[in-house]
Amino acid sequence: MSDVNWLDVLGWTAGELEDLRFVGFSYIKQGKYDVAKRFFEALVVLDPSNEYDLQTLGALHLQTGNNLEALDYLERALKENDNHGPTLLNRAKALFLLGYKKQGLAQAKILESHDDQSISTQAKALILSYS
Repeated sequence: MSDVNWLDVLGWTAGELEDLRFVGFSYIKQGKYDVAKRFFEALVVLDPSNEYDLQTLGALHLQTGNNLEALDYLERALKENDNHGPTLLNRAKALFLLGYKKQGLAQAKILESHDDQSISTQAKALILSYS
């Protein structure tokens, strides 16, 4: 990874990052995942430790079938916040899709009792699907 602080080089502030994030999210809402992915790839270069950008990029890779890339970005996001339910759920999905059934089941079983019912319900569905 580069040691260049691109925000300083460009003279950008958090406002410009938010603008990029907004445009990227707009493409997600339109279902244009490949275009959105480019925005979030740029955001990850500009702000490499932003957990939202990392987990969103991981989810976009998962959505477009790039499961190994997805897992990489999801793991990076979890280094920033190891308890983020949606990222953990996407990690379980990526593990299953990559053929790592044991690890996927272990992750999903932990999420079965998650406080967010949406996360726990999806984890239970994954367990049923892959058991």
